[in-house]
Amino acid sequence: MIDVLNLALPFFGLIFIGFACGKIKQIPDTALAWMNFFIVYVSLPALFFRILSQTPLEQLAQIDFIFATTLSTFWAFAVAFAIGMAIRGGRIDEATIAGLAGGYGNIGYMGPGLALATLGAQAAVPVALIFCFDTLLLFSLVPFMMAVASPDKKSIASVATDVAKRIGTNPLVIATALGIGSAAIHFQPPVAIERLMQFLQNASAPCALFTLGVTVALRPLKKMPWEVPFLTAVKLVLHPILMFLLLSLFGPFDQLWVNTAILMAALPPALNVFVFARQYDTWVEQASGAVLVGTIVSVLTLTSVMWMVKTGTLPPLLFR
Repeated sequence: MIDVLNLALPFFGLIFIGFACGKIKQIPDTALAWMNFFIVYVSLPALFFRILSQTPLEQLAQIDFIFATTLSTFWAFAVAFAIGMAIRGGRIDEATIAGLAGGYGNIGYMGPGLALATLGAQAAVPVALIFCFDTLLLFSLVPFMMAVASPDKKSIASVATDVAKRIGTNPLVIATALGIGSAAIHFQPPVAIERLMQFLQNASAPCALFTLGVTVALRPLKKMPWEVPFLTAVKLVLHPILMFLLLSLFGPFDQLWVNTAILMAALPPALNVFVFARQYDTWVEQASGAVLVGTIVSVLTLTSVMWMVKTGTLPPLLFR
């Protein structure tokens, strides 16, 4: 258990250092813009490219694994969406952001660093696959659902164009595609470029976790929206269970891939939940609360999952 705490505390420590700095030093959140840009457009893409470009192509063609993990995220989203619809009186727009809070984990800022530190470099491939296909799923669902909810109905072609643009211009999706392409042709970048990308990769986790803490600190929770505890339970408890059941159904898979997928499913709600809420100007305060509460509660739940993974006490897959 001490080993797990030694592993988890630096990650959560960086979040809480960022949180404390955000509370102590009242700098406007506009100052985070360049930090967010660096993380999303520079350091994380370098991480994903290096991971995938160095992976044998046959390891990337895990269709059953991709289907199982993406389906578990979809069902977590669907359950949280249903909760949002029930509580929000059938408001599709607000329920959609609630669905994100229950299904979209912090697979960009926390996921790669945490999984690689817990499970080693071999976890990189399942992390990248989960990130890529969860992003494709949710970045497609949200604009579609918001178009359905909008009083100004957009055409199917307009919605499809918006979705394709959002996905096609996502730097992490682009980096994933380039990494897979490089793996296919066995491309090796020059030594200087490779060292630069490694340097950028090493910066991704510390910068992302610190920024997460600051961002949460700048969005204080005035009161607890009463749907947030239910959504937190969906994200931190139900999602890992769904992941375990679906991996059991579509498996067997390598145990390291199973551990990685369940660890990724146990991550708290992503900052993108708040970003989407602000973009569509709906459910903003509740989204901020979901990210804050989920991150705090995950200190217990995520650390417990890490302990099970590290000690080998995670139950074996069913239906073997």
